[in-house]
Amino acid sequence: MNQLSLNRRLVLEAQVPQPDGAGGESRTWVRVGDLWADVKARRGRRLGKGGIEVSRGVCVVTVRGAPVGDPARPLPQQRFREGARVYQIQSVAEQDAQGRYLACLTHEEVAV
Repeated sequence: MNQLSLNRRLVLEAQVPQPDGAGGESRTWVRVGDLWADVKARRGRRLGKGGIEVSRGVCVVTVRGAPVGDPARPLPQQRFREGARVYQIQSVAEQDAQGRYLACLTHEEVAV
């Protein structure tokens, strides 16, 4: 395993439904907690999305392990936020056999 440096404080967020006042619902992001993380960029590319050009980066965000079902364990479809930066979580897996760390594959998109 590469040397980890859990030196970035990220906010873990999850989407929750909120009544929209017209009988339907909208979704909003709420804070689940803060996690210290190691963030490593893997690759990136530019692509067009709805007439807008975006830069899409793939990062691996590593955090301390937590058992399945623990609110501190990130889940796919949640996201990490670091100020204005947002990392959408695609998958989560134990990084080592003891489950001490979780590797989260994420995407970050920025309009260019």
